[in-house]
Order: sequence, then structure tokens, then C-alpha cells
Amino acid sequence: MSNLSRTGAVALGLAALLSPLSTLAATQVVTSIKPVELLVKAVAPDDVQVTSLVPAGSSPHNYTMRPSQRRALENADVIFWVGPEMETFLSRLLGGEEFKARAVSLMHGDEVPEAEAVDAHHHGHHDDHNDDHNDAHAHDHGDGEDPHIWLDPALALDMAQDIHRALSQLEGADTEALDANLAHFETSLREAEDNIRHRLEPLADISLFAYHDAFTRYAGHFNLKLEGVLTLNPELSPGARHIAEVQDKLRAANQPCLLTEPQFNRQWWRSITDGLDITFSTWDPLATDVESDRDGYVNFLQGIADNALSCLPEKTR
Repeated sequence: MSNLSRTGAVALGLAALLSPLSTLAATQVVTSIKPVELLVKAVAPDDVQVTSLVPAGSSPHNYTMRPSQRRALENADVIFWVGPEMETFLSRLLGGEEFKARAVSLMHGDEVPEAEAVDAHHHGHHDDHNDDHNDAHAHDHGDGEDPHIWLDPALALDMAQDIHRALSQLEGADTEALDANLAHFETSLREAEDNIRHRLEPLADISLFAYHDAFTRYAGHFNLKLEGVLTLNPELSPGARHIAEVQDKLRAANQPCLLTEPQFNRQWWRSITDGLDITFSTWDPLATDVESDRDGYVNFLQGIADNALSCLPEKTR
């Protein structure tokens, strides 16, 4: 065999060996929000490319997508989002025939609600009479009342397992890497939960208040005392009765601390709390400043604990 023929044969052999990796390297994943991206990064092999739609400083409740982002969806092998209760702007698009087969609603498992069944807008608990309607969208990952499921580590693990399953079904998937990454994530998450619970023990007697109900799942998981939220819907100004109730709770609370969010208007919540003896801390449920890597989600949880611990009196002196 000539040197040229031998070189060609070697090249063909290498191409055959590397073809699955080449297929995987071309895998395009689109996520709706940064926290979902962090969960994908925790599970996916390094050469899977991940793009998020909602940029820093924007809210997934009312975001307007750019044409280039529509093209990213068209090129995606798989699309991960929380569901129509959270990313309202994606409801009809991902519930339609063009994207439905590639979209995974992490609040609904593999099932993406039909486009016509999705409300024009729905978020959390607007009123008590909406609770029955929420059940139509319920899934094991949540009860339909609070779509911020990534803030509960137990539900985030469910999300990671759904992501693992979806990526494993793609052509050329590196299942060994996916399995190893998921196992590493589960171990890291358990260790982080134990660490965070210990760190948050000094907050047992602090009365926490949040801008809106995004903090509820995190507080519930780590047994923090969440006394109330300023607004039931971040897109709407709260009514006078609700404001009065929150102010009464703030006055009666033990060392009240308000956890605000950078995505929303600060001016009106400052007016609500004017004249009250309150500590403030800012946390970001969308993980804007968290580095997007394999440990990003665990670092995100630890960062929220840091923000909550800023409510301690000795931290504010």
C-alpha cells in the first residue's frame, strides 16, 4: 500500500471513530432562562453548546424575543423551558407544531401543553380562585401554584434528570459522560444542601420578606421564616389592602429583612417600606452573575444563602 493510500485509510478510520463525537459537538441546546442553562451545564458533556433566551436584567414573565433568538430555536436540537406558567412569551411558540417535538417543559416532564390550552398570561397566585385552574398544568415537579421550581433543590434534581433523559435520546449522545455528570451533580447537590442548612441556622428567628413569590420554594426547602411577599404578581401593582397587610406584618416582625430582586422596579417597594425599620438584601432568582459551568447551579444556591445571611443584624452594622 502506498503512503498516500495508507494516509487515506488512517484518515477514514479516524473519521469513523470520531463521528459520534462530531455529532455530539454539533448538538445545539436552547434554554429559556439562565438557571435552566446552569442545570444543562451540570449534566451535559462540555462540547454541547447552550444558549439562553432571556438576557440579564429581563424578566421571563414578559420578555419579547428577538428575531435572532427565533432562529436559535429553529436550529436547536432540544429546547428546555420551565413551562407556560413562567415563560409566557414562549407558550404559543413551543406549544405549536414547529417546536413541540423538540421542546421539554421541565414543569411538565416531556409533555408540552397545547398552544391553545395556554393562557395569554398566568403567573403564580394572582387570586385564590385561580388555584383550581392551575391544577390543569400540574406535574410532579410542582403543584401548579409556583413555577419557580428551580429554586427548590429537590425539584431542580428532577429537572436535571429530565434534562439527562432528553439529551441521552439525541443521536450520538455521550451517555457515559451524561451518566457521570448527573451522578456528580447529585452528590454535589446533597453536599451543598447540608452545608447551606448549617449556614442558615442563624436566620431561624429573622423575619424574611420577599419582593414576590420567587423566594418561596427556596425558603420552604431550607425552613426559613418567610413572613410575606410585597406583590403577588410582579407585572401588576399591588392593591392598597395588600400593601397595608404587608406593612402591618413588617411592623410586627422580628428584625424584618426584605429580599429584593434586580429585575424589578425599586422605587415603589421603597415607598412601601418608607419609615419602617427594615434591613434590605438583594438576591437574583435568575442567576445573572453566576458563572455558567458545571458547578454553576450549586454556586447559585450558595449565593442565595449568602444574600439571605446579609439579613443578620451583625452584617448590617
